[in-house]
Amino acid sequence: MGDLDNIFDSVSKRSLFKNKQILQANYSPEDISHREKEIKHIASILAPSLLGEKTSNLFVYGVTGTGKTLSVQHVASELKKRAASSRVLRIEYLNCKLKKVADTEYRILAELIKKLGGSVPATGLPTDQVYLRFLEILEKSEEKLFIFILDEIDQVVKKISDNFLYNLTRLNSELNNVQIIIVGISNDLRFLDNIDPRVRSSLSEEELVFPPYNALQLQDILKKRAEESFKPKVVSEGVIAKCAAFAAREHGDARRALDLLRVAGEIAERESNYKIKIKHIDQANNKIERDKILDIVETEPKQFQLVLYSIFRLIKKTKGNIFTGDIYSYYQELCKRVKVDVLTQRRVSDILAEFDMLGLINARVISKGRQGRTREIKLAIPENILEKSEEILVGSLGL
Repeated sequence: MGDLDNIFDSVSKRSLFKNKQILQANYSPEDISHREKEIKHIASILAPSLLGEKTSNLFVYGVTGTGKTLSVQHVASELKKRAASSRVLRIEYLNCKLKKVADTEYRILAELIKKLGGSVPATGLPTDQVYLRFLEILEKSEEKLFIFILDEIDQVVKKISDNFLYNLTRLNSELNNVQIIIVGISNDLRFLDNIDPRVRSSLSEEELVFPPYNALQLQDILKKRAEESFKPKVVSEGVIAKCAAFAAREHGDARRALDLLRVAGEIAERESNYKIKIKHIDQANNKIERDKILDIVETEPKQFQLVLYSIFRLIKKTKGNIFTGDIYSYYQELCKRVKVDVLTQRRVSDILAEFDMLGLINARVISKGRQGRTREIKLAIPENILEKSEEILVGSLGL
């Protein structure tokens, strides 16, 4: 036990952190750097809601880590403070990527009802009954306006369909005493281009795109957070610049930069170093890459997991090159086994394109002469996490 006592006793002496929370993804700083223009834009669109006026729905786009959620929540927080005394406005936030919350229309509505103080059974009611319960709660409320912030809203369309958005916007025509405003946040810049034109016209939306941070902006953000998060003189020369360079390469992802710095600090601490060095950033980058892939494998919708598992099995089976047609045939068989509806070949092709974008596979278009073109697929998941990835898929799909 002596060894463990030594480890536990030395924790406070070895700690490099003053306040680790400041480097966490869910931390909300009072000052949001390099997003003043976007915050003012969001505020100007939503400001009339303080007078009880319905505003346009707002859709905010940008790649991961560009400050979208942070900025929207900052404006929401200020609106709540202003509206506190008048009871005109209520704002609720829902992350549509949460497992077991946003994978069916029923569950999303159940979660919104819960946030408004009501309840419905976890399953069992027809969806139209759940809508009626939702309408009932809204009509009985003291507030005149509801702003629903739906983060990662593209996940709803991906997992369910765009009917949910259509149904939600149509509710305003059935409500007498209140109105709904939707603020959608999406990592997919083409999100609204891919939905039904009828749904799009019902949204009557304003759009705002968040550009990626550049390396200098990332350095500025990291420097401020590092000063508050670490003890003095812990961060070595060049560490902030290296973090920012890594993240700028990843489309200006500030969240990635903050994660890198935090994980590098944890690695340095475990090694009993008194400084975070550039080598710790490289180690942190490898660890985050590994964890990110496992997270994607675990949280993707069932249809995505079925396509990915088909690739795993075929590559093991053939030990050579596989093509989109092979994957679709295996996927169809797999859907029958797990009793899931089969998607069209075009939709599976879109899923493969998304895997390529996420870095799970490498897809190369090749010509087959008269038979047209196909894509040759290779797995890009590192060897050391292949087995773990397959375990996750087997467990999730119940195979």
